[in-house]
Amino acid sequence: MIYFDNAATSFPKPVAVIEAVVAALKAPASPGRSGHTPSLEASRTVHRARKAVTKIFGLSDNSRLVFTPNVSWAINAALSGLGLERGDHVLSGALEHNSTARPLARLVKEIGLDWEVVPPRDGAMVASDFAARLRPQTKLVVLNHASNVSGALAPALEIKEVVGEIPLLLDAAQTAGAIPMTDYGSKIDLLAFTGHKGLQGPTGTGGLWVRPGLELRPLAVGGSGSRSESLEHPDFLPDALETGTANTHGLAGLAAGVEWVLATGVEAIRAREEQLTTNFLEKVAGIDGIQLFGPGLGGGQRVSTVSFNLSGWSSSDLAAALEKNYGIMARAGLHCAPLTHQHLGTFPGGSVRFSFGPQNTVSEVIIAADALNELALARRN
Repeated sequence: MIYFDNAATSFPKPVAVIEAVVAALKAPASPGRSGHTPSLEASRTVHRARKAVTKIFGLSDNSRLVFTPNVSWAINAALSGLGLERGDHVLSGALEHNSTARPLARLVKEIGLDWEVVPPRDGAMVASDFAARLRPQTKLVVLNHASNVSGALAPALEIKEVVGEIPLLLDAAQTAGAIPMTDYGSKIDLLAFTGHKGLQGPTGTGGLWVRPGLELRPLAVGGSGSRSESLEHPDFLPDALETGTANTHGLAGLAAGVEWVLATGVEAIRAREEQLTTNFLEKVAGIDGIQLFGPGLGGGQRVSTVSFNLSGWSSSDLAAALEKNYGIMARAGLHCAPLTHQHLGTFPGGSVRFSFGPQNTVSEVIIAADALNELALARRN
């Protein structure tokens, strides 16, 4: 098997991640729910994960890093918690995943939110285009840090600079652990991430960074393990936004995954994935009938995700042929990002997506490029 679906879930997971999950499942306790030794050890596991993630993002206060089941939950918690009202203006990029697009669309319908989409230029987001659309009513900017379809990397820090004090909610699902982000903690207001992609953790893990001075109304309330004497939910982080028993075994795996990323080096991971992407784009550029989407070679303007179509093939049939004939795992269709495909001109048929990870090799990329060339020739003949 050649696995090129890391934008969905990274694979294979580091051995330490699997071992950490198994060890946590064998432990007889929940964090923060008892005073005995196993419960305290579970609490230490959660703290270890929180500490590791804050280091990835260069965050100053790990108590403001809130764990959630996934990045979609984190984004919903941010959008619901800000107290947006009818007539408030929100800007977003056009390359958004449904994790942000659907919550925003619901707020448009339910409270009359004024949601404006900033179109890309040459497939990429441009900071000045956000600045030009700011209004007195603008209360939030939402941005997908990197497209899960085209791989286009948005200039998040530049956009934050031009929008000034208006909060920026950054969806880092495709960039956390894949590009260096240690300078983001001091600049980004709300940073949502998932644990099961570039951070190498298990599914069911994610979180939200909330900058100091910005308070959110909890999306859900209930058990927290603190202030149990009161019917009022705790108002301090992380308890205010972490309701119910933590996913201890998942967070144990996340801690191990992030520690693996830190030990490997985010810069080294970035360099490797850039090499794989460049090799692939160079190899397939001459294939007759291939259409590539997203930024081209060089410049660091993309992550290691490449979408393409091949003349004579539907995206679903092409992905099926890659798996059946070559053992290549890819994703076809709309990738939960219809807005992106509309702007790429690939709606509703979608595209095939390869997404490379640090465990992939140059030889796998060459095999995949040769496979696409063979499939192009087969369909043409």
